[in-house]
Amino acid sequence: MQATLTIIALWIAFAASHMALSAVSIRPRLVAALGEWPFRGLYSLIAFAIFIPLVWVYFENKHTGPLLWALPVDHAVRGLLYLGNGFAFVLIAAGYLNPSPAMVGVTEVKHRPIHDITRHPLFAGIGLWGLMHMLPNGSASDVAFFAGFILFAIAGAWHQDARIAKTRGQDAKRFLTETPFFPFTGNNTLRGLRGFSPLAVVAGIAVAAVIRYFHATWFM
Repeated sequence: MQATLTIIALWIAFAASHMALSAVSIRPRLVAALGEWPFRGLYSLIAFAIFIPLVWVYFENKHTGPLLWALPVDHAVRGLLYLGNGFAFVLIAAGYLNPSPAMVGVTEVKHRPIHDITRHPLFAGIGLWGLMHMLPNGSASDVAFFAGFILFAIAGAWHQDARIAKTRGQDAKRFLTETPFFPFTGNNTLRGLRGFSPLAVVAGIAVAAVIRYFHATWFM
C-alpha cells in the first residue's frame, strides 16, 4: 500500500501546484516578477518534477496492492476500451486544435463547434483515457494512478471555469452558460458533432493507433 499512497500524494501535489500557480491571485504576480516565458518555464519545471516521479513510482509498482475489482475483458469489452481510447485521443487533439477559452494564454472567448460537445475537450480526453485504463486494471496502485487522471481532469476543468468567470466578463459567462462541462450533456451535441474538426479525428486516431501498436513494447 505504500506505493499506492505515494501515487496519491504525488497526484495531490501535481494538481495543487498546477492550480496554485495558475490561480488568479498568484499567476499575475509571478508573471509580473519573472516575465511570461520564465514563468511558463518554472511552471513546466515544477510539473515535470512531480509528474516524472509519479509515473516512475507507478511503473515500478504496477498491479500491486489489494485487488479492488476484476473486469472480465473479452473481445467485446476490449473493443469498447479501444474505441474509448481512440475517442479520448480525438478529444485531446481537438482540445489542442481548438483550445478552450478557459485555458491560460487564450485571450479570445470564442465558441467553436467542439465546445457544443464539451467546453473542456482536452480535459475530457485526459479523463476518458484514464477511465479506459482504470476499468481493466483493478489493483490499488492502478486505480490510484489512472483515477488520478480522471479527478485531475475534473478539478482542472472546474478550476478553469472559476478563473474565466472571474476574469473574462459577460462573454465568458455566456460561454459557460451555453456549453456543457461534461461531454454530450448539452443541448447542441449534434451541432458539435457536425462541426467536429476532421483533422482532430485523423490526428487522434493516428496517435491512438501508433500507441496501440507499440503498447506491449513501451508500457508492458
